[in-house]
Amino acid sequence: MIISVASGKGGTGKTTVSVNLALSLGNAQILDCDVEEPNVGIFINPEIERTIEVKVPVPEVNLNVCNFCGKCSQVCNYNAICVIPPRENTKGNVLIFDHLCHSCGACWYFCPQKAIMEKEKIIAYVEVGKRGDLKYVGGKLVPSQVLSPVVIDEVKRQMDEDRVVIIDASPGTACPVVRAISGSDFCILVTEPTPFGLNDLNLAYQLTRLLKVPSGIVLNRADYGDKTLIKEFAEKNDIPLLLEIPFDNKIAQTYSEGIPVVEAIPEYREIFKELYEKISEIIR
Repeated sequence: MIISVASGKGGTGKTTVSVNLALSLGNAQILDCDVEEPNVGIFINPEIERTIEVKVPVPEVNLNVCNFCGKCSQVCNYNAICVIPPRENTKGNVLIFDHLCHSCGACWYFCPQKAIMEKEKIIAYVEVGKRGDLKYVGGKLVPSQVLSPVVIDEVKRQMDEDRVVIIDASPGTACPVVRAISGSDFCILVTEPTPFGLNDLNLAYQLTRLLKVPSGIVLNRADYGDKTLIKEFAEKNDIPLLLEIPFDNKIAQTYSEGIPVVEAIPEYREIFKELYEKISEIIR
């Protein structure tokens, strides 16, 4: 079973739910697909067994062959190439802005002179490890790199389908979230009882509908705000409200110390096991 955990906004407790759900199950694997700001590893402190380099091809121009026709710049949808034709007493040049490049290959494919080659660039690292019986995979972009979906694909390639897989997606509803939750059997939507929480919950719910992934709600800090906002939304859209987590100083303190809730407050282990059973029943 593949369960993704998402939220329309940051700070709702998405990683808290992901980590504690994974730690509560006996045969699980957690994938940290929040590759821009990964923090699952902070809480489970895994033993890293291997590290995978994530590479993408970027163009490299042979100026001795290039005739500066500008075709490569014309076909690049991401404005990653600027062709400067030669002028009197000035050599021409081709500028490659590889941070804008999406590695589509159009430039070298359409180059009439075959002056463009591809070189590999490392954009991220994926760590594979474990903590006890829990398996861990986490991706982390190199600073300034932006191709999150490519990294998420590599993280998901390390998936062990013989286990219950928990995917911690990034906040929001952009491309990285789409890539992370696509193919899931179920998506947990973590929210909070505020107008902002409701607005972003709706965005995330609409995304799961487009992807045809069944979903349910976990309401965090449930007694800190107006939870009727979330309950009415759930009833209106026929979404199950799976779990309410109270606003608890002890939970906040353990989180700030990097300690999973199920270890600091053992009774939560059974609560997260019940959450998993509810999801299993919905899928069945």
